[in-house]
Amino acid sequence: MGALRFHSLCLFLSTSTRAASAPTRLSPLHHHSHGHLVFKAKPYTLASRDLSTQVTAEAEAPENIEKHPKSGQEGFITPRSHDFNAWYADIIANAELADYGPVRGTMVIRPYGYAIWEAIQDYLNAKIKETGHKNVYFPQFIPYSFIEKEASHVEGFSPELALVTIGGGKELEEKLVVRPTSETIVNYKFTQWIRSYRDLPLMINQWANVTRWEMRTKPFIRTLEFLWQEGHTAHATLEEAEEEALKMISVYKTFAYEQAAIPVIVGRKSRLETFAGALRTYTIEAMMGDRRALQAGTSHNLGQNFSRAFETQFTDENGQRQYVWQTSWAVSTRFVGGIIMTHGDDVVIVPIWKKDDEKTGVLNAAYSVEKVLKTAGIKVELDASEQRTPGWKFNFWEMKGVPLRIEIGPRDVSSGTVVISRRDVPGKQGKVFGVSMESSILEAYVKDKLDEVQSSLLEKAISFRNSNILDVSSYDELKEAISQGKWARGPWSGSDAEELRVKEETGATIRCFPFEQPEGTKTCFMTGNPTEEVAIFAKSY
Repeated sequence: MGALRFHSLCLFLSTSTRAASAPTRLSPLHHHSHGHLVFKAKPYTLASRDLSTQVTAEAEAPENIEKHPKSGQEGFITPRSHDFNAWYADIIANAELADYGPVRGTMVIRPYGYAIWEAIQDYLNAKIKETGHKNVYFPQFIPYSFIEKEASHVEGFSPELALVTIGGGKELEEKLVVRPTSETIVNYKFTQWIRSYRDLPLMINQWANVTRWEMRTKPFIRTLEFLWQEGHTAHATLEEAEEEALKMISVYKTFAYEQAAIPVIVGRKSRLETFAGALRTYTIEAMMGDRRALQAGTSHNLGQNFSRAFETQFTDENGQRQYVWQTSWAVSTRFVGGIIMTHGDDVVIVPIWKKDDEKTGVLNAAYSVEKVLKTAGIKVELDASEQRTPGWKFNFWEMKGVPLRIEIGPRDVSSGTVVISRRDVPGKQGKVFGVSMESSILEAYVKDKLDEVQSSLLEKAISFRNSNILDVSSYDELKEAISQGKWARGPWSGSDAEELRVKEETGATIRCFPFEQPEGTKTCFMTGNPTEEVAIFAKSY
């Protein structure tokens, strides 16, 4: 079981009456997310039940819809079919994932939301180290002159920069940029650290916060400040840099598929969408519940743009001075937003009792089950609180995204068994009675079911994604596909100006030129010229 495949259950020690109903105001929780991400780990994200029946109607909801009359009420979740954005905001609040900060565009990540980020960190940090990188930390404040050194970089980031002009009550001699990304300050040090070919490759990574002055914000997806990891490497040749950039986008793809159950599309960005200052940008693109694209991770081949700007050179084996070739790559808390828009957790245990004389036996059994599963490396949440009914707990933990629920009542204690419910299979079909509490049997059963949930969510997400990508052979077909809220895939060799025209007229951008391309020469639907590649267009976050 992967460390990130969010193996955490919620053990519900419930009462002897299994069908305890939840408060009606929580019923909108059944407007579930449909799967793109399934983290198997601690209480992490959202409820996801019958994805096949819910997805289409919900994704087609108009964007400018009247606010639901109950929106904003405590415990109320706006139906996704009514308003996806309001649904997302309600989930963020009611699942206690994040809250708004005092400065517009900022957020406070609450423990439950931060646990998702920690799970991402745990997995990626191990993979980053396995591939030969070492962790470092660079200052948050960067001299503005550094940003100015690379022309396309400053042009690309200028609208988003946060500047510090006063420090200690005095105006600064040079204004400082609050880190939007670290290519410039990294090169400042690389120039000092790299002397000869023996110092290469130099491969580092940092976990840090970043500030970009976004005008339109959305918790986790787009905020003024966010958390991320950013890797930076320097190499002796272009080929080595290219290999590194492709290797790291592959790490992100594996994470998305195998740990998060998100069927991302991997590809190359267009010139217009390439990172400011990069030679090439590779991306993983995920389809969210409303069918918008989410750029979930990027890897850049920077070429020699930054090394030439900062004079980052090395002496090669022939004694000649050469500029290094570089890469940078990153995944941020934006991934958390993607998870929330799709799926979530591992196991929750809910103990159920009616009478005081039943309480001790039920709790003891629940703690025993919790210990068995934790010993097996499964992350478990035991909800033994007495303030809420079992039905309320069931809905609450479904909203949190727990894939498996274990219920233990007096009759279960007597028979030495538990009841296990799958979040992705609603009703009686997803509930199994009489699963033995015997440690080896229970451990194997739970791990097997978690793997089944993982596979099920990934399959449903792939099906949803594929059914919402339309192949087009003309510009009119592209416009029709985008107007339906779908992704359009078609042959493309258009110019930057023609790409901008598509964006202005449809609101869609080229998400990527997928690595997996159909064979043979095709005809560009915009220019009529022959082309070897198809591109994917979509509206995005």
